Amino acid sequence: MKKDFFIYQAQTSSKPLALEISKASGCYVYDKHGKEYLDFIAGVSANTLGHNHPIISQAIKNQVDKYTHVMVYGEFIQQPQVDLTKLLATNLPNSLETVYLTNSGTEATEGALKLAKRFTGRHEIIAAKNGYHGNTQGAMSVCGAEEKNSAFRPLIPGIKFIEFNNLVDLEKITTKTAGVILETIQGGAGFIEPANDYLKKVLAKCNKVGALLILDEIQSGIGRTGKLFGFENYNVIPHIIVTGKGLGGGMPIGAFISSNEIMSCLKEHPKLGHITTFGGHPVIAAAAHANLKELLHSDLISETLNKELLFKKLLIHPLITEIRGKGLMLAAMVESSEIASKVILNCLDNGLLLFWLLFEGKAIRITPPLTITEDEIYKGCNIIIESLNKILSDY
Repeated sequence: MKKDFFIYQAQTSSKPLALEISKASGCYVYDKHGKEYLDFIAGVSANTLGHNHPIISQAIKNQVDKYTHVMVYGEFIQQPQVDLTKLLATNLPNSLETVYLTNSGTEATEGALKLAKRFTGRHEIIAAKNGYHGNTQGAMSVCGAEEKNSAFRPLIPGIKFIEFNNLVDLEKITTKTAGVILETIQGGAGFIEPANDYLKKVLAKCNKVGALLILDEIQSGIGRTGKLFGFENYNVIPHIIVTGKGLGGGMPIGAFISSNEIMSCLKEHPKLGHITTFGGHPVIAAAAHANLKELLHSDLISETLNKELLFKKLLIHPLITEIRGKGLMLAAMVESSEIASKVILNCLDNGLLLFWLLFEGKAIRITPPLTITEDEIYKGCNIIIESLNKILSDY
């Protein structure tokens, strides 16, 4: 299988981890030799309830037995789509009442950008340096990482960049601005939280000039930061939110959410302002609904904050400079990218899955399933500390 993987499957890097997977269950992944790996990645924040959760699996099986794809999104009334959008909307502020389901977070980003332009009649978008919102050309256009973007220019025009948490830069938001898109917590840049009421001040400036604030909750949403959505931690309600990753509980989905007034502008002039064939696929929507319902009817979301404290208590080491992030969206910062890579690869050898962040080489991603237990946290942190001790002893 490994040989065929390298011959027939397009690669995203020259050195993929190339772990040959046989099965996954709970917070564990197993390779073809039966070796067990404790998963602190969760499919890059996607497997909210862990792997092969019985509630999600049953929802998928039930829906497959009824019907799969029947019509492009928004034409036929399908129970899984209605159930999911209603559950999302009724657990959000009143101004975030209308949900558009997509295939992925990056497609949701595209829809949100189009929505801001269409509603305001403006074309300028402002985004943050080292932000990450997806990898299609529109989403890349608002990712302030020129090293990655330069190979694919020209991208979408009319994009300006500000520095996250820099209040002086808010002067760049003007009456020409259609929307400001920010991650609620910057992910690829190193799990950087907003400081000093930053998001509230961005929203105030947007309201003053008539621009829309889009908050990217693709990674910080769906319970990962102790609230259903990350923005709830910072006393701000954006005009549009973008979600994905953890919403599907391991299945591919995204959504952009706004008020009915704003969202309705996609219906006319032109009609079909945003369309998708497979967005809101009934099997995926059924899985997402089961995932979200389980989260909302359990203590998993509130427990993420206690689990955060446990990680911070256990991950104390001379080579760890700080633990960034909130809830179970954490990054252990070390002194160099070389140390980070050594830890990630050493832990892989010792049965623990960790990963890198896109733009911050000194970060070690820790984003386990929300179902992670205290015993599993102890087990994984011990492997990390042992790896760090080995690196320290080699210096």
